[in-house]
Amino acid sequence: MQSATDIILTGDRTTGKLHLGHYIGSLRSRTELQHEYRTFIILADVQALTTHFDHPDVLATSIRQVALDYLAAGIDPNQATLFIQSMIPEIAELAQYFSMFVTVNSLRHNPTVKNEARQRGVQDMYYGFLGYPVSQAADIAICKATLVPAGDDQIPHVEQARKIVRRFNELYRPVLPEPRILQGGRLTGLDGNSKMSKSLGNALYLDSSAEDVRTKLARAKTDPARIHKYDPGHPDICPVYEYHRYFRQDGMAEIHEQCSKGAIGCTDCKRLAAQAVNRLLEPMRERRHTFAARTGDVDEILIEGTRKAQITARETMSEVRDAMGIGYFRR
Repeated sequence: MQSATDIILTGDRTTGKLHLGHYIGSLRSRTELQHEYRTFIILADVQALTTHFDHPDVLATSIRQVALDYLAAGIDPNQATLFIQSMIPEIAELAQYFSMFVTVNSLRHNPTVKNEARQRGVQDMYYGFLGYPVSQAADIAICKATLVPAGDDQIPHVEQARKIVRRFNELYRPVLPEPRILQGGRLTGLDGNSKMSKSLGNALYLDSSAEDVRTKLARAKTDPARIHKYDPGHPDICPVYEYHRYFRQDGMAEIHEQCSKGAIGCTDCKRLAAQAVNRLLEPMRERRHTFAARTGDVDEILIEGTRKAQITARETMSEVRDAMGIGYFRR
């Protein structure tokens, strides 16, 4: 159950532009909840280094790209605090304290860590990659977040954060709230084989042009059992039907029925799906254009948001150190 005192922490690694999978996973709910709860949105540049440590030059560009995606999607900097992870040193300090009692075995068995390592062909696990869930737990705890909107691939991380916070409170003193998960949806990628992902190259980005949306969806995988145009389809297993389900405001039942009867072909179905996606993205394109023309304003939003987050982080770490008995010389 949510309450008026709930605090939200959410965000993304700054490894490039955001896509529709991010929107369905948690960004859509952020835009809705920012008006109801105190909201922190982290641009996780340190965690971006878990996979981009050899290309740190991408971070500066990606931070601004992701910030533009947030603002274009409807995040209001007057309602939500956008901040840069690396500019909050208290996060690293808290992650270090957490790491003292988190076992390597529990990290190795984290399903998301294992899956991403497998996808990226990681054979010899780096310390930062393995410790990603500990870092994320510190992100959540430093803001004293009680709600974490997350896509299903992030649920193991949030569950581990819950355990870490619970263990800290048991060891020392209950100063950190145990976060709850606000689960988002999952959007299949254009290849039809897995979730939408930048690294898998199967994404539709939030800054896509109308023509790009039409072109990419025209090539998207559909129901593999449907060979001919008038064959009965199976919309419940068709990746393209997901785009209708998530992005159409009406007419889903009609498309479901027509597909099931073979009354609509995949080409027409994709065209209608592209129309629905473009209706969502058109106001985002306008907002992005406005903010992109004022890059100084975007930087100021990040600077001011980071300043606010720094105040919160210092307050939290003061309580953490006192709970651990290492708040030396405090008066």
